[in-house]
Amino acid sequence: MQFKLTLSETLRPLLAVLLAFLLGGLLMLIIGKDPFGIYGKMLAMSLGNSYGIGQVLFRATPLILTGLAVAIPFQAGLFNIGGEGQVLMGAFACAVIGAALPVGLPWVVAVPLCLIAAMLAGSVWGGVAGLLKVHFGINEVITTIMLNFIAAAIAGYFLTNVFAVESTIRTKEIIGGARLARLEFLFPRSPVNLSLILSIGAAIAFYFVIYKTKYGYELRAVGLNAEAARYAGISNEKHVLVSMMAAGAMAGLVAANSVMGYKGYYEAGQSSGAGILGIAVAMLAGSNPLWIIFSS
Repeated sequence: MQFKLTLSETLRPLLAVLLAFLLGGLLMLIIGKDPFGIYGKMLAMSLGNSYGIGQVLFRATPLILTGLAVAIPFQAGLFNIGGEGQVLMGAFACAVIGAALPVGLPWVVAVPLCLIAAMLAGSVWGGVAGLLKVHFGINEVITTIMLNFIAAAIAGYFLTNVFAVESTIRTKEIIGGARLARLEFLFPRSPVNLSLILSIGAAIAFYFVIYKTKYGYELRAVGLNAEAARYAGISNEKHVLVSMMAAGAMAGLVAANSVMGYKGYYEAGQSSGAGILGIAVAMLAGSNPLWIIFSS
C-alpha cells in the first residue's frame, strides 16, 4: 500500500508538468513559434550553467517554505491561504530586529535571534487564524485572506512612519553578523545562500514528524475524519492551532532568504507572491514535504 501511494504521488506531479509543457508547446505552434527552440533556451539559461542553477535554487528556497506553510495545516484538513501575510510579518520582524542588534554581535548569536524573530512573527500571525477557527469556528480561508491585507497595512504603516530609512521605503540594514553566507563557491554570482539548506532541512524534518511520529499520525487523523479522531481521544483543537502556528513559522522563515541572505533589509513588496505560489507548490507535491522540495 505504501509503495502504491508513493508511486501515485510520483506520477501525478510529473504528469501535471508534462501536460503543462505540452499545452505550452501547442500554444507556441499556434502562434508560429518553435517550441523546441524556446524550451531549449529556457533549459540552457536555467539549468545549463552554475549561475542559472543558482538562480533556480534561490527562487525555489522561499517556495519550499511557503509550500510547507500550506502542506502542514492541510494535513489537518485546513487550507492556509495566509502565506503572504505570514511571510511579510516574518520578514519585517527579522529586518527590524536584525537592524536593532549591536553591531559587533557575533553571528552565532545574531543569526538565531533573527531566525527566531521571523518564525515567531509568522507563527503568531498564523496562530491568529488558528485561534479564530478553534474558538469561534471561523473558516480559516476567510481569516487568512483578511489577515494578508491586515499584515500589509501594519507593515506599510510602520515602514512609512517608524522604521524606514530617510527617503526610502525600506528598513535599515541588518548587522553583518546576522547575514547568511552565499554559496558562491558552488554558484558564482548567484544570490543562493545558506537558507536553501535551512529550508530543505525543514522539509525533511516535517516529513518525519508527519509520517513517522505519533503527533503526525494524530494530525493526519484529524484531517481525514475530525469526528473519528475526537472519538479516539485526539484533541482536534490542539492540532488545528499548532498546525497553523507551525505553518506561520515556516512562512516567516522566508526572511532567512530574502532579508538575511539577499537584501539585508526589508522593503515594500520584497516577498510579494511567495505565499500564493506556495499553494501551487504544495498542491503539485500532494502536500508531501519531501516532494515540495522538487515541486519548488
